[in-house]
Order: sequence, then structure tokens, then C-alpha cells
Amino acid sequence: MTHDDRKPEWRTATVSDISALDLPRPDRVTIVIEHDVSPAAAERYEQWLARIIPVSARFPGHGGVSVIRPPAGSHRYTVTLRFDTLEHAEDWLRSDARRKLVAEIETLLDHAEKVETVTGIEFWFVPPAAAQQLRAPPHKQFLLTLSVIYPLTMLVPWALHPLREWLPALRYLLIDHLLVAAVIVGLMTYVVMPRYTRLVAGWLYR
Repeated sequence: MTHDDRKPEWRTATVSDISALDLPRPDRVTIVIEHDVSPAAAERYEQWLARIIPVSARFPGHGGVSVIRPPAGSHRYTVTLRFDTLEHAEDWLRSDARRKLVAEIETLLDHAEKVETVTGIEFWFVPPAAAQQLRAPPHKQFLLTLSVIYPLTMLVPWALHPLREWLPALRYLLIDHLLVAAVIVGLMTYVVMPRYTRLVAGWLYR
């Protein structure tokens, strides 16, 4: 059985009704966790990661996990988990299962774990907790953003053209530009960049 997410009532909804609805925001919440692991405990910690990652993946809204292992001269692991909503992220963070699993490795850590939750545009290029390990060079940020903005500035106005014909108020220059800008920023923040940066991460952070 497939999930049917159609909304037939939208056929007769007004522009105001639809505009008032929240945009879907996939991958909009990222949990960034830092663990400073004692050098002698690295193997046990890796075994623990292999246990906890599948458990987190079974929680609703889970959108993937990445592990940044310590670079030379460091013992810090950075784990990032993505969820579709803040509520789903909090369900995992506050779960008894996670609390129990984290308690198992407290003696392996040099310091208490550090947890940050970031949303949307904050995680385009630099996860705050992992800033020293993941910092995209400015010229790559520019090229990546340009490669997204350029096609969107052509496609979004074209896609909104039928709406302008139907709603004369959108033909005013200021309103038209505001709508186009809002759609582009929304797509960049919640749809395109979270996926795009993961896709090209090997180049972006090198």
C-alpha cells in the first residue's frame, strides 16, 4: 500500500489559503554532536557507533547520518544527523534509547558530549560544531551557490508566469520580485542546498 499525500481540497483553495500554509521542509534540521574520544578507546567507540547509528535511523523523520572521524593530531569525532522536523529531532535526542546508549560510552570520552541543533541556511556550508574540520573555501561557496542561483533565476520566473496571468497583483514589479526571491531562497534553504552540499562534499571541503 502506498501513501497518498494528495490534497483534493487544494483545487478550490484561494491563493491566500495556500500562501498561508507552511512549505515542506525536508532535511531542515541537523543535529551536530562532538565526542572527544580517549585515544585508547577509539576501537570501542567505533563499535558503539555501529550500534547507535541503526537505532537512530529507525526514528521517524530520520534523514541520514554522517561521521567525521578525527584528523591527524585530534581525537574528536563529529556526528551529524538530519531530521525532517525539529520535533522528530527532539524525539531522538530525548529518547530513553539514546540516553542509555550514550551512558555506555561516557567513560570513553575526555569531555561530556557537545550537542547543537541547526536548521535551514545555517548548515549550508559550515556546521557550527565542526567548523574547524569542515570549512568550505569561500571561492567554492561562491561557485556552488552560483551554480544553483543561476538556473533558479531562470526557472522560477518562468514557472510563476501562469500565476502572474491569473493574479494581476503579481504583475507589479516589487511584488513580482519579492515572490521570485522568496521562492528561490526557500528552495535554496530547504530543498536544494542540503542535498547539493552532501552530493559534492568530497570537492567542497577538500
